[in-house]
Amino acid sequence: MSFDSMFMTTLAAILLTLVAHVIARILARKLSWLPMVITALALVLLFLFILQWDYNHYYSAAKPVFDHLLGYVTVLLAVPLAAMNFKGLPVKKLTMIVMLASLVGALLPMSLAYVFSLSHDTILAFATRSVTTPIGLSIADLIKAPLAMANLIIIVSGIIGGTLARFMFRGIDDDRAKGLALGLAAHAFGTVEAWQISHTAGRYAAFGLAVNGLVTAVWVPIFITALSI
Repeated sequence: MSFDSMFMTTLAAILLTLVAHVIARILARKLSWLPMVITALALVLLFLFILQWDYNHYYSAAKPVFDHLLGYVTVLLAVPLAAMNFKGLPVKKLTMIVMLASLVGALLPMSLAYVFSLSHDTILAFATRSVTTPIGLSIADLIKAPLAMANLIIIVSGIIGGTLARFMFRGIDDDRAKGLALGLAAHAFGTVEAWQISHTAGRYAAFGLAVNGLVTAVWVPIFITALSI
């Protein structure tokens, strides 16, 4: 494939993804119950079907660009964190919540995978379930878990968490609680949904995602290494 052809294919893949995202964002504003991430995914698949564009071809063109941007986006989560008002924040309670969420987010799915007699590699991959993709793949690399399986688990859990959140939050009025829960349970997908709720929810989701990722990245490799000794 020539450089011009590769460039045009990559540009087309990026534009298709961005158009799907913009349309999903507009629909989410009109229909608050509609999960934006799921809508964007469905629109991408619909566009590929209409254009008769092979998914593997689209994926190979879009993946290098978005993989490169993903790390920067994760770092940029520091921007909403900087805008948070930490005065009067119950730091001890938040610390306990994040620690508990980190432990449960990794140990519970690993335990279930063990109960269902899944392979050793799959059990290790489930340790990355509660963190965002760049951090999860780094953890998977450290503990020698299959990267493809870890990536799949992270994405699917994020999609499920982001989709079910709106229904589970009925009767809950505190945007801080909604955002923190989304960031801890559904990482990047949950953070996207939290920003659709409010700026407060988005900031707390970013806080939950970032701190949970940091905590999990520290203790999971140590824990897995200790078990292997």
